[in-house]
Amino acid sequence: MNKYLLITALSITLITALAACAKTTTPEQRLTEAGLELPEPVKPIANYVTWRRSGNTLYLSGHGACEGKSVLGKVGDDLNVEQGYQAAQLVGLCALSTIKLAVGDLSKVKQVLKITGMVNATPTFTDHSKVINGFSDLFVTAFGDDGKAAREAVGMSGLPGNMSVEISAIIELKE
Repeated sequence: MNKYLLITALSITLITALAACAKTTTPEQRLTEAGLELPEPVKPIANYVTWRRSGNTLYLSGHGACEGKSVLGKVGDDLNVEQGYQAAQLVGLCALSTIKLAVGDLSKVKQVLKITGMVNATPTFTDHSKVINGFSDLFVTAFGDDGKAAREAVGMSGLPGNMSVEISAIIELKE
């Protein structure tokens, strides 16, 4: 009987240690492990700021992809759902770069509160949520369950510069 207690105790210890190790990885490490790299943050191209902080809340302006790499065109015409998903993921990487610029370290994110995803789409396109999943899935990769947010995924008749995806977010930061 003592053998089973010992094995159980060792198993619990191992599971606890593994869980602790998983929690100590940073969002940046999780992104690197997923083969992703943060680009240089975008600079505003008009009369606005890319982020604004109020207390522990960080507001991100609508983002396209950084470094002039926004995917252009209408989803449902020029692009399919998978290409839209990839475009939203590029937007997510840019948003993460902006967060890091604003607070210095992605580990300072407590949770993602709200995501507003806009898809430049044809009038008959109906899979906006599948496109915006590219952004949401990336944030879950970075932040785990804290990356899941209340969300809107809507279609637009057009977006600035013919971008296929533009996304804004509201982030809660740790104390």
